[in-house]
Amino acid sequence: MKFARVALDVPINRLFDYRTDTVTDANVGSIVLVPFGKRIAVGVVMEMANASTLPSARLRGLLDVMGDVPCLPTDVLAILQFCSDYYRHPIGEVVLNALPTRLRRRNAIKPQRQTWRLTISGMQLDPESLPVRAKTQRDLVSHLRLSGDGIDAIALRRQFPRAGAVLRDYLRRGLIELVAAAPAPISHRILPGPALNDAQQTAVEAVRPTFGRFAPFLLHGITGSGKTEVYLELIASALLEKRQTLLLVPEINLTPQLETRIQSRFPDTPIVRLNSALSESERLQNWLDAQSGRAGIVLGTRLALFTPLPNLGLIIVDEEHDPSFKQSDGLRYSARDIALLRAKQRSVPVVLGSATPALETFHQALGSRYAMLTLAHRPNAAPPVIETVDVRGETLIDGLSQATLHTIKETRGRGQQALVYINRRGYAPILICPGCNWTSGCPRCSVKLVVHLKSDLMRCHHCGHQEKIPVRCPQCGNAALAPLGQGTQRIESALARIFPAARILRIDRDTTSKKDAWNHMRRQIHDGEVDILVGTQLLAKGHDFQRLTLVGVINPDTALFSQDYRASERLFAQLMQVAGRAGRAASELGTVSEVLVQTRYPQHPLYRALMNQDYTGFAASVIEERHSAGLPPFVFQALLRAEAKSLDKALEFLTTAKSLLPHEGIVMNDPVPMTITRVAGIERAQLLLESSSRAVLQAFLKPWMQKLRESKSRLRWSLEVDPVDI
Repeated sequence: MKFARVALDVPINRLFDYRTDTVTDANVGSIVLVPFGKRIAVGVVMEMANASTLPSARLRGLLDVMGDVPCLPTDVLAILQFCSDYYRHPIGEVVLNALPTRLRRRNAIKPQRQTWRLTISGMQLDPESLPVRAKTQRDLVSHLRLSGDGIDAIALRRQFPRAGAVLRDYLRRGLIELVAAAPAPISHRILPGPALNDAQQTAVEAVRPTFGRFAPFLLHGITGSGKTEVYLELIASALLEKRQTLLLVPEINLTPQLETRIQSRFPDTPIVRLNSALSESERLQNWLDAQSGRAGIVLGTRLALFTPLPNLGLIIVDEEHDPSFKQSDGLRYSARDIALLRAKQRSVPVVLGSATPALETFHQALGSRYAMLTLAHRPNAAPPVIETVDVRGETLIDGLSQATLHTIKETRGRGQQALVYINRRGYAPILICPGCNWTSGCPRCSVKLVVHLKSDLMRCHHCGHQEKIPVRCPQCGNAALAPLGQGTQRIESALARIFPAARILRIDRDTTSKKDAWNHMRRQIHDGEVDILVGTQLLAKGHDFQRLTLVGVINPDTALFSQDYRASERLFAQLMQVAGRAGRAASELGTVSEVLVQTRYPQHPLYRALMNQDYTGFAASVIEERHSAGLPPFVFQALLRAEAKSLDKALEFLTTAKSLLPHEGIVMNDPVPMTITRVAGIERAQLLLESSSRAVLQAFLKPWMQKLRESKSRLRWSLEVDPVDI
């Protein structure tokens, strides 16, 4: 008899042994059904054993192997085990949450690709006979008539996102049918792209010889310098060698534009997306296409990192500096760091691309751990001119200076687009009573309620609490309540009042929450249907707006005085990235692109470096500051957080945790409340651990975490290794 050691999706950091007569070493990585308590659970076989440490009376038998689902390969299991060990997270939660949702269910069925095609009756449909207003129907029928063998169901839904009702009606009427798709031969036809400049060609030629071995590269290219073209050339090289490429992006909104460019270069290569916006069926099918090797290119957010890829040949991490690559709950892993580990494991090159690399990455490149590839110029375009606008002593119009408004007017007069960037959504961040100084605090969090004027609500952006905007001050009855500060809604309203004929589009989390909303907005921008954009950091990265020649930045100064030591790095990156949206085709439009940064501190070194577009100088100075202060990347950190109904209990738990074990070589700071102490009625505190040695820190964390788990405290706590928010 053998014993299968199974990972289960439970918050217990161990594997569970089950008796089996049928499962062998060949089944390691299989998805299985096992009894667990009074229920049947889905698990993954991590290893096989000839004996168990548990008494036979306590062992239960494995119920079934889900044979229609492929095993997880050993390299993926090894990466997941590393994540569990390094980030100190229960192995079962790590493994099961790396799978598509449908594979975590008892009734998981391997999906079969399906194809929509016209029936004999449907072939009689004439698109021209359909009503002119029925554009979706006309386009859909035309598309199906030209398709011959049919169109992949997932691809059709993506191309016609609003055709669901039409498809259901045509299916009911027998005009179309859904059939199993025949396996299509995979072709890697590569269409030529634009000629590379010398710097791009040098970068490509540096990476190509490293196919088949581990080699990390930092592709440091200014915004608009053509990093994507370098990616495409490297992907082409991988495809010619029958290898898959994993391309990671920080956010879902960056996917459509990039996917379009990739598909236009490789029209016959199967490309799959993997992100949280997909339906369960789509994600499972795409995951299986990647796992089988059918998909030549996998384009995804951080969750795509754990996808099985049998022919992996290249990993690209675009905008590698972006904080979105760090998971903020559950398994708090860094997708960028694990991408490097996976590339080393599989002996493939990894390219980290950014105009503003994370300081940890830049430090590694300066130390020759990573090869530095530089793109210092925009092809056929000049970089934007960045200037500060001194707003000291100026009366602003809802946060907008006269210089900014004048330049927007000039830009509109030339028929070009302007972007007003403010990294705060809503109308105003606070409502205040000038009579008694009452402010709109959240009753459940230690933050202020944000005014959302259009919906007549004040909302908490942390817990979701909302309430009507009061007519009078709840404290003194004063009716002259005033919104203080600016958000995207207030800027949008001000611009609409000042430029009544302008077509203004606001882009933030509120306006892009609906499915396909961002795709629709992007088409509006590219089709010239927008004069002025107002947006948050959603617009600051990865997007290419050809007619955008002006960027105005509103109220960036708050980050200059943050207690977060990463705040200046993030502000510089945000401003450089948003500045990079301007002027990509300015020379073709016969103008020069401009970036205006409104500030009360125009002489601040950060703004001086920004105006010179000197990331290297800025990064060097900050790295030196970090070295003097003993901050990452010169020390390694872990952060223990505790949550309780009272702050005293959270601090008491952390104080006890601090004394559990001797900690030679570890600096344990005093427990302190978190910056935002209360969220949703729960008080939060944290304990920061530091060490000059990663190995020493990891050696301490293992027994320390065991002690913490044995304490069986009733309050919630979590550990984050290599924290990014302190």
